[in-house]
Order: sequence, then C-alpha cells, then structure tokens
Amino acid sequence: MARIQILELPTEHHGDDMITPFAVIVDQVPKGDDSIDPAADYSNVAKELGARAIMLFHDTVDIPANEVPVDPDGYPLQFRVEGDFEKLHEQTQDEILKAQARMRDAGLGRRV
Repeated sequence: MARIQILELPTEHHGDDMITPFAVIVDQVPKGDDSIDPAADYSNVAKELGARAIMLFHDTVDIPANEVPVDPDGYPLQFRVEGDFEKLHEQTQDEILKAQARMRDAGLGRRV
C-alpha cells in the first residue's frame, strides 16, 4: 500500500508573509496498481493542495525530517525549547517602529 509524506521546502518570504512551501511524496506505490500512475501529470492536484509538486515512487523514500526520534523504551523523545527573549524584544521593537511609520505615512499618527 502506498504511503504519503510531506517534504517541507525552504521557507520563502513575501513581504511580511512567511510561506513554507512543501511537496507531497507518495512512495511504496505497487507496480501493478492502476489507480496511481507515476508517469501521470499531477500538477492540478498539487495546485489544489497548495503543494509545489507531487512525486510518486515505487521504492521507499525516507525523509529524515519526518523521522521521530525515540528513547531506549521506544517512546518519542521530548525536547524542551527555550526562546531567545532578547532577540524577541528586538524583533518586537522593530515591528512596532515599522507599524508606527506606516501609520504616520498614512496620516494616522498622533498629532501634537
């Protein structure tokens, strides 16, 4: 039976928006399966899904980013991620200044 995986591609920046493009990977497609044709054009399906591409393979394709690390007992490892609040403060200040500049340019700033 075929399986479906998502491969995240490098993040793109479009103005203030960050977009994480992705590709859909379908692997382990049985060679005699007539319902899935690896040679077919799936660009319309990809477009409907918002994917950059759909790739089909008869063989197994392992995507390292999709692997879940496990501890010696077989349970998923848990990670603790601590934020860099100094950088967050700087980014927040920058965004506030940008918003104030846009408001000023639009004539919405405070008048004293």
